[in-house]
Amino acid sequence: MQTEEEAMAIHRRQALICYILLAFTLVVTLIAKATDNTTTGNWTMSPGSQPGTVEFGLMRHHETGGFSHFQSDWPLSAFRGLDASKPGKQEVRFTIARDAGKFDCQGYLENGTGAGVFHFTPDPNYTRDMKALGFVGIDAEKQISMALMDVTLDFARKMKSENLNGLDTDQLIAFRIHGVTPEFIEALRKEGVRVSEADELVAFRIHGVTPEFVAGLRKEGMHVTDNDELVAFRIHGVTPEMVRALHEAGYQPDADNLVAMRIHGATPEWIASLQKAGYDHMDIDELIAFRIHGVSPDFIEKLKSLGYPHPDPDQLVAMRIHGVSPEYISQLQARGLKSLTVDQLVDMRIHGIN
Repeated sequence: MQTEEEAMAIHRRQALICYILLAFTLVVTLIAKATDNTTTGNWTMSPGSQPGTVEFGLMRHHETGGFSHFQSDWPLSAFRGLDASKPGKQEVRFTIARDAGKFDCQGYLENGTGAGVFHFTPDPNYTRDMKALGFVGIDAEKQISMALMDVTLDFARKMKSENLNGLDTDQLIAFRIHGVTPEFIEALRKEGVRVSEADELVAFRIHGVTPEFVAGLRKEGMHVTDNDELVAFRIHGVTPEMVRALHEAGYQPDADNLVAMRIHGATPEWIASLQKAGYDHMDIDELIAFRIHGVSPDFIEKLKSLGYPHPDPDQLVAMRIHGVSPEYISQLQARGLKSLTVDQLVDMRIHGIN
């Protein structure tokens, strides 16, 4: 729980940021009108989540309407001319230099927290140099995005050398957003993953298909060669630990089996509970059918208590499909019908005999 002193400190920081942004609004407007090739907006800064970083945000209004806001942790080394460690209130001027252009920033900080305005000046040679590498369609909006994400010429060259299908300017930006690097691609290929599509690499990073994940699967004997299957594993929660547990239980599932088991909840723990109920060495398809139709250890135990110690798996599924519940059986037994077989019970439900 925040103390009153901490709450007041937060309030003062927020008030400082609001004051600075309001104070610079007029300046931004005047500069925007006077300068044709610069983009202006506001920046904010506060201490980062890790040592040597700050949480830095850039905000700007677009001429065609709309508003954009970019915020993340940045290394202090990115801010040329800034000493964020200085205590108290200070006026600051610093530059963020990128291949695509530079951000000249000015404003105020108080104990590492503050705000101000920025002016982005695009590098006039950047679009020409990128075009020479085969990356076109870089307008003013895209160039500032490429500066924000630090899409350097060297990064573009290295990615081009990877011979990826579908690699364009937008994919370069997506690579930087999601962390697709030459090192990431090399590590995947070392693990036997055939990567040739740019959009697959983005999907890998979004869903967490890492070289370590692939190595873990291969260690457990799962040599998955389909990239879509790797993504499906991550989406549905197929892990090396799950594969190991299933192997130890005597199962050898393929990729489709693993995904289906995760979708329907046929986990190693659930399988172990079925084994305790007397149902071991079942086929994977039977396990999945149990989960789909609601055949649970609890259902099995209730049937045992009613005199049905071990129905076949197919009979259990049929009972659940047709609504032969423990309650239904109890009602029949209360009326004296105590020797009915499972098949007779199912047949009665099919024909509507209550």
